Amino acid sequence: MFRTHLAVGVFAALLFLPLVDNPLPFFIVVVIASILPDIDTPFSKVGKNVPAKVIQVTTEHRGFLHSLTFAILISLIISIFYPKIAFGFFLGFSTHLIVDSFTKKGITPFWPYSGVTKGIIPMNGVIEKGIFTTFIILDVLLTAVRLLNVGF
Repeated sequence: MFRTHLAVGVFAALLFLPLVDNPLPFFIVVVIASILPDIDTPFSKVGKNVPAKVIQVTTEHRGFLHSLTFAILISLIISIFYPKIAFGFFLGFSTHLIVDSFTKKGITPFWPYSGVTKGIIPMNGVIEKGIFTTFIILDVLLTAVRLLNVGF
C-alpha cells in the first residue's frame, strides 16, 4: 500500500539523513523514489496520471520496474547527471522493493532472471497495517531523536 511504502521510505531517509550534505533534497528524493515503482499499475496513487499510462502499456506490475536491475540502472544514469541524488533514489526505490519482496506476490529482484522473492504477508491485511503502524511510530521516534540532536 502507498502509505506503507511512504512510511518505510521516510524511515530510510531519516536513518541516512545525518550522513548526507543536502538533507532536504535527499529526503524528498528518497520519499518520492519509495513510492515510484508502483507507477506500473493503474491502481496506485502514482499510477493514475497520464505519463504512467504509457509505462503501464509497456510493462506489467511487479515486472522490470520492481527489480534491483532497474533500480541500479536508473541510479547509475542519475549519478552521471545528478550524483548527489543518486543514492537517495536507490535507497528509496530499494526500500519499496524490499517491502514488496515480503508480500505473497513478491518481486523478481534480478530481472530478467525469473527467480521470484516472495514472503507470506498479504497486501492490505492486518499484518501490513501493523507494519505501517510500526513504521509510523519509528518515524516519529527517529524524527524526535534527530530534532534533539540538532538542538531544537
